[in-house]
Amino acid sequence: MSSSSSRRRHRHARSPAAGPLDDDDLLCEILLRLPPEPSSLPRASAVCKRWRRLVSDPGFFRRFRLRHRRNPPLLGFFDKYGGSPFRSSLEAPNCIPPGRFSLQRDGDDYDRSMSLGCRHGLFLIFLRKPHQVLVWDPITGDEHRIAVPAAFDEDKTVGLVNGAVLRPAGEDPHFQVLLAVADDKQQALACVYSSKTGLWGNLISTPLPYEADGSPLPTMVFIEDSVLAADSLYWKLAGNFQGILEFDLAKQSLAVIRVSPDMRGEAKGLTIMRAQSGGLGCLVVSDSDCAAQLWERKTDCDGASSWGLARTIELDKLLSVKSVCFLGIAEENNVVFLWNTIGVFMVHLQSLKFKKLFETNIISYYHPFESVYSAGIWPELRSSG
Repeated sequence: MSSSSSRRRHRHARSPAAGPLDDDDLLCEILLRLPPEPSSLPRASAVCKRWRRLVSDPGFFRRFRLRHRRNPPLLGFFDKYGGSPFRSSLEAPNCIPPGRFSLQRDGDDYDRSMSLGCRHGLFLIFLRKPHQVLVWDPITGDEHRIAVPAAFDEDKTVGLVNGAVLRPAGEDPHFQVLLAVADDKQQALACVYSSKTGLWGNLISTPLPYEADGSPLPTMVFIEDSVLAADSLYWKLAGNFQGILEFDLAKQSLAVIRVSPDMRGEAKGLTIMRAQSGGLGCLVVSDSDCAAQLWERKTDCDGASSWGLARTIELDKLLSVKSVCFLGIAEENNVVFLWNTIGVFMVHLQSLKFKKLFETNIISYYHPFESVYSAGIWPELRSSG
């Protein structure tokens, strides 16, 4: 064996092997697993120029958002009746500055607009005057205006049009819009729009029950946020019949669900929510004893469904208050917003940890905004989807 070959092998044996963090692809996979708080990627970008180059790439941010879309942080909320300004619910360094998520409202299209809620990083607004829905991504600023089917003209419906926006799993940047309303024939109507096809689907309907001893007001789809649980979207029904409207996304069908008599009453406020099991649940707040009951709908082995009381939270002892008003619920984070005379509180329903956000004497309704956002790296995110 030649001495030169021996020296080459000796030098190769002494050279250190490349570490896992020297591989850009592997490092990206590690960085993708950082927690989705707003400060995570800015902190990673401060480590070195190489890390900043990787996390500043729009393609990386697309993957980061997609990976955490089903476990997003609660960034804050939009005020439904206050012109929809955004207010952060996070502390520094994750707090979102005021005005960062601001929808440009040029012209008079928004004079009679109604915000319908947020989901999967998108905000849905019903524009009555041009008869459109607006799907807005507050992170990127992207806007999509979609003409609404004639069946949802509010001159022909009972109550206001409600709706929901969602992104099917793994189909970023595509989205779906679903509108729901009651008509004057005592039936519920629904229709789904797909951004993939650019078309509305067939109009779907189901009869609404009539209760002889119910309210004289017609049954309507209540103007609170929808709830996504398993493969269905849900809205509260109010008026003559108090129950829940279900749209099965897989079957593309509508159904009406009755609630237990124990969940209704003049002194009780019922709100639909996602149960801890992932199925349909309800939050019932009682004014008489300032308690919150968590109900869950379960199905037995024979396919029969029934409601059961899962938990009771004594809000008077938790928050030291005598009465509360429901303001909104963040379905991914299991957080509820409540108002009383001393301010607005945010309560995590599982841990019962709570936080007082601010003081106000104004009762409104909030659209919680759960999404992945990272400030301070990208001057323009419009191309990142």
